[in-house]
Amino acid sequence: MEHHGPPRVHTEPVVLELGEGVGALIVFAGPDLVGAEVEVERLDSGKRTHTEVHERLVNGGTVFAGVFPELPEGSYRLLGFERELDIRSGEVTEVSVRSA
Repeated sequence: MEHHGPPRVHTEPVVLELGEGVGALIVFAGPDLVGAEVEVERLDSGKRTHTEVHERLVNGGTVFAGVFPELPEGSYRLLGFERELDIRSGEVTEVSVRSA
């Protein structure tokens, strides 16, 4: 997992590109992962994409999340966390990787 910096708090909205054959993924993390890249791999093709975890202000509260605003429908593996998940057409999938 690669880290970037310096981090800033993101207050702007995120536009999700939902539609036929396309869904989105939100990866909720802890503050320890701010600036880290999270990566998903499509199981049927091995194609990978990544995003960065940011501190975000949402509805008056703070969340730490990486957002994949547009992923083709299919089965994926969240690398580094070895979690498998399905992205469904027109839906937002949420997963938490926060430490217990």
